[in-house]
Order: sequence, then C-alpha cells, then structure tokens
Amino acid sequence: MTEVELVATALATGAAAGLTDSSRGVVQDLHAALREAVRRRLAGGGDRVRGGYGVRVLDAYETDPDVWRTRLLKVLSSGMETDEEILGAARAVLRADRRTGHVTVDADSAERVRIGDGGTQHPVVGS
Repeated sequence: MTEVELVATALATGAAAGLTDSSRGVVQDLHAALREAVRRRLAGGGDRVRGGYGVRVLDAYETDPDVWRTRLLKVLSSGMETDEEILGAARAVLRADRRTGHVTVDADSAERVRIGDGGTQHPVVGS
C-alpha cells in the first residue's frame, strides 16, 4: 500500500466508523484529526489540485468512497505522501480501528476465505 492509499484508506475507515455506535470514540476522534489535517493541506494551495477542488473531492469521498477514490488519490498525490503529520494521523486511525475489532477485507472473487482469530475451517470438497 502506498502512502497515498494509506491516507485514503484511513479516511474511508474513519468515516465508516462514524456510522456505527460501537466504533465511536477514539477512531472517530483520530479520523477527525486526520480529516482536518488533510483539509488544511488541501485548502493551502492555489493550484488546480489544491484549494476548493481538493476540499470538494475530500468531502465527496466521505459520502461515496467507491466513486471518488481515484480522484482523491490524485489529489492526495500532490505532496501529501511526504507529509509526516498526515501519514502519522492515517496510521493512528488504522491502528485504532484494528483495536476495536474491525478489519477491512477485500474478498472479491475469493473462493475460500477465513477471517478472524482462532477459527476452525472445515473445507468440504465436491458436494
């Protein structure tokens, strides 16, 4: 995962945490700090990527990450991949979310998936 993808994933994870009562608290607070740091960085520039356009993409990404991910990655790759404040905040969101027991898994096209701690798997071949 690149630094830009790390930030995008943390933003989506934090936004999703705000949707459930069990994830409120630390994850939501860390997400707010990350979002504010990204917003400040985006609002600080006058080029095509930063400024109003970048902030609008950030806002739209939180409402529909699947649709806006490509645009957000482009916006974030305008120097944020080296911003230690933002990278540290993104890592903190993902660490805190992991501690709450939430794991993001992309199992698209997977045939056999095992998720969880200490589970037992009983594969049945040819039914």
